[in-house]
Amino acid sequence: MKSSAKYAFTFLIMAAGYLSGWFKIQETEAAFTKLPNPTGLPTGHGHSSSFSPDMNYLAVAHMNEPFVTIYKRSGDMFTKLANPSVLPAGNGFGAAFSPDGAYLAVAHDVSPYVTIYKHDGDKFAKLANPDVLPISVGRKVRFVTTAGGTTYMAVAHKRYPYITIYKRNGDTFTKLADPEVLPTGYGYGASFSPDGTYLAVAHATSRFLTIYKRSGDTFTKLPDPANLPTDCGLSTSFSPDGTYLAVSNASSPYVTIYERSGDTFTKLPDPDVLPTGYGYGTSFSPDGIYLVIAHDKAPFVTIYYRSGDTFTKLANPDILPTNVGCGPSFTPDGTYLAVGHDDYPFLTIYKVDPTHPTTIPSFPSASLSPNRLPAVAGRGWAVDAVFGEAWTE
Repeated sequence: MKSSAKYAFTFLIMAAGYLSGWFKIQETEAAFTKLPNPTGLPTGHGHSSSFSPDMNYLAVAHMNEPFVTIYKRSGDMFTKLANPSVLPAGNGFGAAFSPDGAYLAVAHDVSPYVTIYKHDGDKFAKLANPDVLPISVGRKVRFVTTAGGTTYMAVAHKRYPYITIYKRNGDTFTKLADPEVLPTGYGYGASFSPDGTYLAVAHATSRFLTIYKRSGDTFTKLPDPANLPTDCGLSTSFSPDGTYLAVSNASSPYVTIYERSGDTFTKLPDPDVLPTGYGYGTSFSPDGIYLVIAHDKAPFVTIYYRSGDTFTKLANPDILPTNVGCGPSFTPDGTYLAVGHDDYPFLTIYKVDPTHPTTIPSFPSASLSPNRLPAVAGRGWAVDAVFGEAWTE
């Protein structure tokens, strides 16, 4: 089911020798359609999900052994792989693939608190533990690779120093010196900006959010935003261009969204329609158009459409997660959205039908005809220049 139209635009097309005239492009919401459950489900509350960069694998960190469940995708089908020969030591709370897909890390609640796998085809082989481990329960883990090719891994965790940052050298992950200024409490969430310049940590205890700027291997705390989250920070996510930072938290408005300009993060007005409860996960789509908040009260997932600095709630998917939503993630092309949750089947996967263009389409003059422009590649748009209308196919 495709949602009703939301936006309309008018443009002038001019193509000498073919046609010129005004026509309107109408933009419609995307549809998030639940796929059939995967073959082989997680065995408990799905806390976090992560797709591999090639979109062929999906990892879900969850309660109960095996603590992480890994799927291989073929078309719209997700089939569980054999468990790694060495499992995480306890309940999985965070999962993340490295940007090159070579590593999968799982944060969990029993020492060593983070388990790192080398990924090769359908095989996931556990690496030796880092020499210095997180101090306590690992809640979230994130990777980033800089333009210079350096890979960092951050683990948000329960006890001081609340965030532990590693640098990769081959298959070895070496702990960096702690930032001089640390988060003020239990680290629940962490995210790097896509270029690796910034690291945001969502945590318990006021100020609830700590943002670092990286220079080499040093992470220096930035001044706090003028408007901080209202309660315990639970999750963070940067937009793909690094312009926006979303922080989910434990009291209304449940999500706080910042716009970044240089090193300054300025709070945007709250969305008109807020999530209904504690935000346990945030994720931007790879084009930055959608922001997903997974939370603890029905509908358990709230999806926003971004237009400029405005975030507008979309209609709920027809089929919702069955309970407390956690750890959403998109595939790198935005085709699939996974949401973990606290009730059978513990994982819900949606296919995204993006029925609007994210940029203004261009129409080469050679492609124009007296009556109709062909469908825009990759977006399924066509334009009837005679009647001044646009439609989705």
